[in-house]
Amino acid sequence: MESSFTLPIELRQLINPELAYHYRLIPVHKEGSRISFKTDHATPELLRAELLIVLGMDVELSPDTPENISRYLSTNYRRSSADRVSEIHYSNDFLEKILITAKETGSSDIHFEPYESKARVRFRLDGKLKEQFYITLEEYPVIVNKIKIRSQLDISEKRLPQDGRITVTTEYEDFDIRVSVLPTLHGEKIVLRILSKDTSHIELESVGFTDKELRIYLEGIKKPNGIVLISGPTGSGKTTTLYATLKKLNLPNTNILTVEDPIEYILEGINQVQLKENIGLDFAATLRTFLRQDPDIIMVGEIRDVNTANMAIRAALTGHLVLSTIHTNSAWATVSRLIDMGVPPFLIASTLNISIAQRLVRKLCSMCKGYKPISPELFPTGFTVPEKLHHHHEAVGCEACYHTGYSGRKAIYEILPVDKELMGFIKTNTLSVDDYLEEKNIQTLKQNAIDLIYDGTTSIEEVFSLLMD
Repeated sequence: MESSFTLPIELRQLINPELAYHYRLIPVHKEGSRISFKTDHATPELLRAELLIVLGMDVELSPDTPENISRYLSTNYRRSSADRVSEIHYSNDFLEKILITAKETGSSDIHFEPYESKARVRFRLDGKLKEQFYITLEEYPVIVNKIKIRSQLDISEKRLPQDGRITVTTEYEDFDIRVSVLPTLHGEKIVLRILSKDTSHIELESVGFTDKELRIYLEGIKKPNGIVLISGPTGSGKTTTLYATLKKLNLPNTNILTVEDPIEYILEGINQVQLKENIGLDFAATLRTFLRQDPDIIMVGEIRDVNTANMAIRAALTGHLVLSTIHTNSAWATVSRLIDMGVPPFLIASTLNISIAQRLVRKLCSMCKGYKPISPELFPTGFTVPEKLHHHHEAVGCEACYHTGYSGRKAIYEILPVDKELMGFIKTNTLSVDDYLEEKNIQTLKQNAIDLIYDGTTSIEEVFSLLMD
């Protein structure tokens, strides 16, 4: 769609976004110590003299239209979501530049990936990976060692996976980074997960629940005991929903304990424990200790095995509210997953308060989204197009959305409160509850996805996988 305005990574990384926007520069060629740029600057000779000082290289400038320069800039350089980006002064350290750039542009993860001839750096923006830099194979080990040193990992160990943590301090904020190192064919791949310490924006009222969903969910978490489970794939926003729930429940007269891997947000007034499986501090062992700590509410980062599941149920049976996540595709599939783990159905029925499935969906850019008639070929095979869908919106791309066609994300939920009728289905291990969901007017992920297509929030392409069941 924007291929004619997309720069190769080698050219894009010659200057940072701040310089590109400030001087309205588009790099087009580099040979030796000479860089050629396009610009729409009114006085190119004055600009060239200034760039000689700023870049320390010989500069050649060629004119282009303001429209084209703007298109190049918005396609290739993502500006910070903060107003202060122009004030940031990067150090000469390339790693520091990558970390701060990723944080300021709203990236959730940074991938360092070595291949046969070069290494690349990708940022995950709005749930999608995008290439940002290339690194030579000669420079790559230096970057790897810097990351390992800062995260207190063993730089001599290159054969085994390692995990660590980095704290980055800037003039404006502190943030943590979770580090995961994995040996691959051509070297060590590193993934950095950016963890914000700022929880001011995390509120249950703003995570994406509709009014009806929020009311049902609040009823489930206000019970004094039982289990609340949130399911979904990695990156679906489960942890954010959990933290928003903890903030809502965090009262002066309540003792809340959490065991997490990793601790993604620090919440004042909550006792948080970092998982350390290498010394035997796993979910099940920590839960066992929690029960001797006089808790009111317990949060377990994830139910991964039958031991953790059984300890969570034991905690719920002894009068505690337990919050956790689990990897399943739907709210009802959570019950099947627990049964498959070996948890007796009658225990699930008597302890599960509410089961939630969630996904994060990219929202279409309101400035440029297109409007077209519905065509059955756009949907999965066998999908019955609802009568209300006559038109749909599609991604187009403009300067406001960096020519991606999307801007921001929205969580969608499938909320299944456990009542007496549903308890009966659980005890008998009923495989399908479609009729029950329809009778109770419970919106599934699929139905919510169709609603988002109908009101123009997202595209068919974005929720295609949710329409396939």
